[in-house]
Formats: sequence, C-alpha cells, structure tokens
Amino acid sequence: MGKSRRQSSLTKSIQAGLLRDPDRFKKTAWGHFIAFFTLHRIKLIRFEEELFATLRRETWQFNENEYHASFRTTSGQPPLKSMGDLGYSGSTFFGTLDGHYVIKSLPRHFEYTFFQSDLLEPYNDYMREHPDSVLVWITDYLISPYLTLGTIFGCTPAHHIIMENILCGQSDDPAGDRWETYDLKPIDYFYPERDLLPAPLVSDATLDKLADTFNDKLHLWRKDYENFIQAMKEDTKFLEDANAVDYSLFLVRMPASSSPEVLGRKSPWRAGLPSADGKWKYRAVILDFFWARHKLHAQALSGVVQTFNVVGRKGHMSITTTAPDYRQKFLAMVAEMIKVH
Repeated sequence: MGKSRRQSSLTKSIQAGLLRDPDRFKKTAWGHFIAFFTLHRIKLIRFEEELFATLRRETWQFNENEYHASFRTTSGQPPLKSMGDLGYSGSTFFGTLDGHYVIKSLPRHFEYTFFQSDLLEPYNDYMREHPDSVLVWITDYLISPYLTLGTIFGCTPAHHIIMENILCGQSDDPAGDRWETYDLKPIDYFYPERDLLPAPLVSDATLDKLADTFNDKLHLWRKDYENFIQAMKEDTKFLEDANAVDYSLFLVRMPASSSPEVLGRKSPWRAGLPSADGKWKYRAVILDFFWARHKLHAQALSGVVQTFNVVGRKGHMSITTTAPDYRQKFLAMVAEMIKVH
C-alpha cells in the first residue's frame, strides 16, 4: 500500500511538472519552507524547456499539441502507468497511458549531474546535427527546484527524463504479442552477479536484469547495413568523447506484417526497418548513457574492481572499463549480430 501511494504521488508530481509553465513558477522563501517537509508529492519543473521544445519541434518533428496531450488525463484516470523498477540503477519507470513516452527517474547523483552538467548541451548540439541518430530521443527533463525530505531520504527521486517509447504502437498491433525485445550489452565483461556467485545462489530475477542475448542475426540489405553501422560509429564516438560507458542497444523485432504508429520524424530505425529475408521489421535505440568514467562513483568502483582483480583476475566491469574499450566491444557486438545480404 505504501509503495502504491508513493508511486501515485510521484506520477501526479511528474504530470503536474510537465504541464506547468516554468516561466510562471517563482521560488519563494515560504515555498522553500513548505517544500522541505514534503516526502512524496514534490514539486517538479521542466529544466531547459526551450532547448527540448526546439529538439521536439525542429529536429524530431513532433506535434506539440499531441505531445502535451499524451500527459493529460481525464478525471478518474491515473496520470501515468507504472512500468516497475528495472535494472540495478534503482530507477523507477512510468509510461503515458497512450504508450507514446517513457519517464525514467535518475536517482543517483553521479547520473543526473553528468547528464545535466556534462552531457545535455553536447547532446543537444549532436542531435540537431544528426536527426536520425540511434541515440534515444530525450524529449524533456524534470527537476525539483526545492530541497525536500523526500529527496534527502531517497523516498522520491527529484530528476526525471522523458523519452520516446520505442514500443509505441505495440498495443494496437494485432501481432503485438509477437514483438520481441532485447536489451544488449557486450557480454565479455566481469559481472559479479554472474561471475562470482554459484548458479544455485543466483535467482532468475537477478539474472533477468542482466543484458539479454540475441541468438539470431539481423538480416540487412547492404545499404541498410552501411547506414546503420555508420550511425552506430558516429553515436558511440559521441558517447566516447563524453567518457560514457555501460550503455546498451535496445532492439525490437516485430513481424513483417506490423505497421505500428510512428511519432515524429520517420527515421528508419524508429519506423521499423524491413529485414532482408522478409520476415521481420526492426527498431533500435541506444539507451542508458548516464554512467561517466570521470565521475567519483565510477572512479571508486574502478579502484574496488582493480583491487579485487589482484586476486580474482576477472577483468573490467562494463561500468569500470574505459570509454574507448567499451565502444570497441559494443561495435564488435553489433557487427557480429548482423548478416548482410
């Protein structure tokens, strides 16, 4: 019951933050005082609203009225739907009721400071120059303008990114139950939950949170292959220059008969690229590029892993390797999973 109440309060905060006009929001001493004692229903506002609005309108060609409509609900409807706590980051995930967008919290200090201070401006510049980039489209960013007890005690995250939902259209597709999803990372790194603990001690739920494996091939025509590989090289070079590691390729494979809804710019890997063998369509985005090697938390973990490896000799983790090494293995993983026709 407590968790449900917290999630309900958080979804209302997110909805209000997305529909609130930041220009009409003014900080006050009384507002600071009242907000400090808030645990769950914290106030959120858009950060760099105009930057994201320009990306949506000019780069990705979203309809602004339709975009905002995705976050409005009628009386009796929940503001957003919970998508659970996924992965090891402690993030919470929510989706809009129409399935168009996903909201992910960034509860860890080193993640949201990296995105907000180091990555946001370069991301904006890069996406404007590469409108068909495979990097996930981040359409908004919410922050709490006040310090609250909820954020101090970790009850309520104060930073949230809004992203496109690469599964948009699945619920309306007659073949939606045949869609397949894969969250892919290079597998030859050291994962403690996989490489240290004996199999009987590791639950299936724990293993399910590790990167998936794609035991097949993407069948691509030569031109599609060259365009995709070029985009992957450019996108991962951008992430390498930002010193980011541990990102993943989120792949969707759907039946060739599927023609799901596409939001905004009709980029090939968002619209659904037909496979060369005529059996499938593919969607793909690069996700979770918020772990930077120069941040204190990653540096501390690197030291721990290096110390452990004096004895264990297990090698680097995906979160402690260098950005060039991660990029090289990531591109090798992508190339290995493709068959060119």
